[in-house]
Amino acid sequence: MNDVAVPGVFSLHRPYGPAVPVVFDSPHSGTVFPADFGSIVPERILRRVQDNFVDDLFFDVLEYGASLLCAHFPRSYVDPNRAEDDLDSRLLSEAWPEPLRPTDKSRLGHGLVWRACPTDRAMYDRRLTVKEVRSRIENYWRPYHAALGDEIERLWRQFGQVWHVNCHSMPAGSSPIVTRRGGSQRADIVLGDRDGRSSDPEFTSFVRDRLEHRGYSVRLNDPYKGAYLVEAYAAPPVGRSSIQMEINRSIYMNEGTLEKSDNFEALRRDLTGLAEDIAGFALDRTIPQAAE
Repeated sequence: MNDVAVPGVFSLHRPYGPAVPVVFDSPHSGTVFPADFGSIVPERILRRVQDNFVDDLFFDVLEYGASLLCAHFPRSYVDPNRAEDDLDSRLLSEAWPEPLRPTDKSRLGHGLVWRACPTDRAMYDRRLTVKEVRSRIENYWRPYHAALGDEIERLWRQFGQVWHVNCHSMPAGSSPIVTRRGGSQRADIVLGDRDGRSSDPEFTSFVRDRLEHRGYSVRLNDPYKGAYLVEAYAAPPVGRSSIQMEINRSIYMNEGTLEKSDNFEALRRDLTGLAEDIAGFALDRTIPQAAE
């Protein structure tokens, strides 16, 4: 195993044995708060809006040949799942030197660098300088993207195709409403493929089927279609498929205490089994090509 890590920024874990062309990444599970953060929101509040334990849930995918990239910094410091120019000018103390393209996320305060913490709580008691924001981009955002992009490129060149799963969690209270076994009405998992643009439909359907086979209720592109990390690295026509997976926090943790629930290990085993399934899916489609 040839892991790559930048302390406080990311860890790229590679498999224990032979690799398959599958990459998982967890961009929002970071818990290392940089010393220059300067937010006026207490850490205990910020921890409620990150993907607690998602990196842990997926760690055993390495057993089946997949790679796993994990961010160490919190999404509220700088968000890898936003474009570099998705920045709210109201956050800045001076003009940004390049054109900005803020999306609705920035307008709500949750762009590349957060202006507000849900729900609408100010992140800072001042505006940030261009130098501060550039430092976050250069030292955190770009290294994370370089690691993910290089790993996807490496495996794509080796196998001719690559499958990327972007891993997240969603609050139980904002989950889509679907019927599932046991009488509950909240979806367990939402898969996003940007309405079919970021993934081969066969891969999306395969992942959905394997999750439903294990008893999980799954919804597609509602309400989460996949954000920047899925958009940036997907190119289905040339064999690069990316999907986003949002896991309902209520099925593996206590959202009030931020502690793992009794179901955590069962979910981790199921996600490891899903990784085994995806590895088989990938190898079935790349071994013939590699042999030619």
